[in-house]
Amino acid sequence: MSNTRSRIRDCINRKPGIHFNDITRQLDIATGQTQYHLRKLVRSGKLDKESIAGRTHYYPPTFSTWEREAIALLRRETSREIVLYLLRNEPAAPAEITEKLDLARSTVEWHLSRLADHDVVEKQPMDDESARVVVTLCEKETIYRLLREIEPHLLDRVVDRFSRLTDELLDG
Repeated sequence: MSNTRSRIRDCINRKPGIHFNDITRQLDIATGQTQYHLRKLVRSGKLDKESIAGRTHYYPPTFSTWEREAIALLRRETSREIVLYLLRNEPAAPAEITEKLDLARSTVEWHLSRLADHDVVEKQPMDDESARVVVTLCEKETIYRLLREIEPHLLDRVVDRFSRLTDELLDG
């Protein structure tokens, strides 16, 4: 295996769920070269890739499909905050999450929808007769383990903060 390919693989092993651009930037490798080596690594089964919510993420082949999807979402700062809140306070209504995390309701709903689409959280009807729901975590122990293994990238944080600012301006 080439030195460049080994560096890419090591980078992804250290940071599962990393984005293509982050790999290129962190390793200071040309875009075409990164594409070439990633394609070779994925085809040989030495890496997996997953496209989630408009972004392609790369992983060691040790993660299941569900874990890969969860990692991609947990790298987003807002989704991560919501999941951390639920770890301490589940079940919680979306309105409670919105208030406690001081986020726009649309932001919380967007992230909850992505998390629910990938079975990270589940929305369940409240006990009363209303149309309100509460949110609980699926695979709580696995989520806890994944949170310890990853940290969101700076770019993910910047995008999330820009989205929050936009939501606040539109809601305000």
